[in-house]
Formats: sequence, structure tokens, C-alpha cells
Amino acid sequence: MTLLHTSRGDFESIIEGPEGAPLVVLLHGFPELNVSWRHQIPALVDAGYRVLAPNQRGYSGSVRDGSYATKDLAKDVVAMVDALDAQRAVIVGHDWGGGVAWTVAHFFPERVDRLIALNCPPPVVLAHEIATNPAQLLKSWYMFFFQLPVLPERFLSTHMPGPLVGGSYNRKAWTAESLAPYEAAFATPADAKGAVNWYRGALRHPARNAPKISLPILIIWGVQDQFLSLGMLSPQSLRRALAFGNEPTVVLVEEAGHFVQNEAPEQVTAAMLNWLGPA
Repeated sequence: MTLLHTSRGDFESIIEGPEGAPLVVLLHGFPELNVSWRHQIPALVDAGYRVLAPNQRGYSGSVRDGSYATKDLAKDVVAMVDALDAQRAVIVGHDWGGGVAWTVAHFFPERVDRLIALNCPPPVVLAHEIATNPAQLLKSWYMFFFQLPVLPERFLSTHMPGPLVGGSYNRKAWTAESLAPYEAAFATPADAKGAVNWYRGALRHPARNAPKISLPILIIWGVQDQFLSLGMLSPQSLRRALAFGNEPTVVLVEEAGHFVQNEAPEQVTAAMLNWLGPA
């Protein structure tokens, strides 16, 4: 693990692959860590890419103060790319990391080569779905629970890694060894506060007036996701975020749920590399 120094703070990171190679940035979700990409990192490096997988703001040993508004978290990613002397990168995000990845593509498209989102719709699509679809509102109840003070942090610190295993369709994908870093990273309410702050920042300071995205996009989706409706991938829904004529590639993973890169790692890695090609 390396501490990456940036203009916006220091981020505990996995950095692998040759300097100067095309950069892939892997953004973890909630309540996860950069080790959630442990299956994909070696394959990307073998394909010739340089890989950056940070623990994002508020997680583990990374910077914890500052703004948690999603647009500011996107600025963190741009600062990381700058710190590695790269002009552009493939931005990959799962869950909340996907929300940040979409936001980077919306507001900083000149820094994005291509975008890959795993089980995360564009934020504007999710917001509309929650506002208009009672079923999705019910699935997203926890987002409102996380607006409360103190209680969410206590819940996470006492129940981890329960949310990871309980939120998965393929629960056998998790082992005691793979879960140990999460137990350590969320050991106290203070450790969990940064992760919860992502929800507080997103609801209280939403990124508005996002330009539509014209970049190439791959969406990988575990079909058995218990938190997010598959209907958000319809062309009508995605049109809220994408420029006219921008049709993303969509790969559905039937026997996986929300934590798709852990539940079906071989399928996810293959989908990413088939779409990206060698560096």
C-alpha cells in the first residue's frame, strides 16, 4: 500500500503497473476498500495498464477531513490522476465509486479516456428513480437513515462485515480472509464516519446542471442487485445523463448481485478487458 500525495490530501492506494502506461483508476464503493478490486488489478496490469486503486476520502488511512459533496470527491480523482502525471485515465467505479466516476465524466470529461460503471447508474438517474418509483425509494431507505447523526456510524462499526455479506447474492464469494480488512477499517464509529459522510454529502450538496456525457461507456451489472433497480439501465432512463446517440455497452451478470466484482470476479474482469482491449 502506498500513500499517494495529491493537492487535495493523501490517499492510501494500491499502485501497480509500469509508469507511463495507460492509467486505469478503480474506485471502490460503500462500505468497501480498494482491496475490493483485488481480482481485477493483476489482470489489468498483465494487459499493460498502470492501475491506481485508492481508498477514497474518509476510508481507512486516507484523508478524512474536507468536503464529501460528490463533485468534490470527483475533484479528488482528478487530483490523483494529476499526482501520477497522467493527462487522462480510464475511470472505473462500483457503487458509490461509480457515482464519483459518473461525476468525473460529467464535469471533467477531458480527463477521462473511457468510463466503466459497475452496479451504479448515473446519479441523476438514481435521483429521478427514487423520486418517482416507490419500489426504489423503499430499496434506498438506508440513504435517509445515514443522514442521522451518530447512529449510522455505530451501526456500521458493530455490524461489519455484515452489510457486505448480507448485501450479496453470491455470499460464498466472501471468505474470512477477504473480509478481515473491512472489519479492521470499520472497527470504531470514528472509522466509519467518513463512509457515512458520502451519503450526507450527496443528499445535502448534489451536483446540479451536469453536462451530458459523450464518452465511451461500459456498464457491468449484477442482475440480482437487491439495492438498485435494473430498470435504471433503460435507454429512456440513461438519456437523462448521456448525450444524444451515446449508447453504452451493457454487460449483465446473471448470477451476481450488487457486489458484482467480488461475486463474479472472472466475468467482470473478462468484460472489462474485452471492452478495453490491451493497453
